[in-house]
Amino acid sequence: MLYDEKLRVPLRWWVQATMFLASIWLAFVVALPAAVAWGATAVLGAGVVALFLGYGAARVRVEHGVLHAGRAQIPAHLLAAPTALDAEATHRVAGRDANAHAYLLLRPYLKRAVRVTVSDPADPAPYWLVSTRRPDELAAALVAAGAQAG
Repeated sequence: MLYDEKLRVPLRWWVQATMFLASIWLAFVVALPAAVAWGATAVLGAGVVALFLGYGAARVRVEHGVLHAGRAQIPAHLLAAPTALDAEATHRVAGRDANAHAYLLLRPYLKRAVRVTVSDPADPAPYWLVSTRRPDELAAALVAAGAQAG
């Protein structure tokens, strides 16, 4: 495996969710019987945990000459040179300069990404834009995977 990263939800989101749930519990406990307040808050809390774990389960990896980004995958030999993007370039490529046909695996809490041009003429996506905490390492892994594929 040349690269592996799980796009987990950051700690600050968990802290904010905890404070939100505490506020909800407080509003419920004032207006409802305690058992109902605790039960409703527990259900909301379980929903938040499920949402965060599901959203943060996206994984980016490069192994056996294939880029895996979330549920999608593409062989590295079908990719042109990857470009590691800083926060400003990522914002521009994901927004103003975006192509509607591009494959995007973006997370709002990750400000940097890697843009990889797809060289397969049969593929409708002109490029992939993948959020990452380590764009330089991902780009290097893609270059190495492309070199291994020939």
